Amino acid sequence: MKSDIFTFKRVEMKYMLDSAKKAAFIEALGDRLVPDDYPESDIMNIYYDTPDYHLARKSLERPIYKEKLRLRTYGVPNENTPAFLEIKKKFKGIVYKRRISLSYGEATQSMNEGSPLKKDGQIVREIEAFRNHYGNLSKKTVVSYHRTSYYLKDDPSFRITFDSDIMYRNSYTDLSAGIFGKKLLSDDMSIMEIKVGGAMPLSIAHTLSSLDIKKGRFSKYGSAYENENLSSCVGFATARALTPAFI
Repeated sequence: MKSDIFTFKRVEMKYMLDSAKKAAFIEALGDRLVPDDYPESDIMNIYYDTPDYHLARKSLERPIYKEKLRLRTYGVPNENTPAFLEIKKKFKGIVYKRRISLSYGEATQSMNEGSPLKKDGQIVREIEAFRNHYGNLSKKTVVSYHRTSYYLKDDPSFRITFDSDIMYRNSYTDLSAGIFGKKLLSDDMSIMEIKVGGAMPLSIAHTLSSLDIKKGRFSKYGSAYENENLSSCVGFATARALTPAFI
């Protein structure tokens, strides 16, 4: 079972790495890099959106504020598998996550039928307000990937993850169908995310600089939408979604 922390506020910085730079970065940090409690996981998400994909399109515009609603499981679920229904918001570079835990069957029944969640609490009310605000939300895209997770020995709140085998599909949107889909990146590439509540440690910044690893932007759901709706190749979609602009 993943963390029972249901609210997050942090800065998330993204970097696209090939296998050589990933290995060099891990080697440079050495024993400062400690495997997380759940070091390897397969993450599956259903992204919900309006009929005209308002949330996906908004994400690609890079606004000051954006938000999305997704249902996440760790591994292929059955009806009783723990799942997380989550609102993810980003405002001026700060990521806010609000999520609740419930069974995959309960979550999908509520979302598929448009019926209220059978839970109470502040986060539930926020999710219901989100659904009411956008109206006719439905499941649009499944995004899955393999994640390797670490934290720093001298600062356990500082997390580093690597996402590889990033795939999406717009059909067979029940997560219980398994992990498959179209690839967003080549086999040699992964997305590194640095997640920190405060400032970047100077030692990490120096390591990134010495290896010429530049921060960029990447939206998995946004890239999946762009791939399908602009009929673009993977290279064009990721180039649009990931630009080495420092923010």
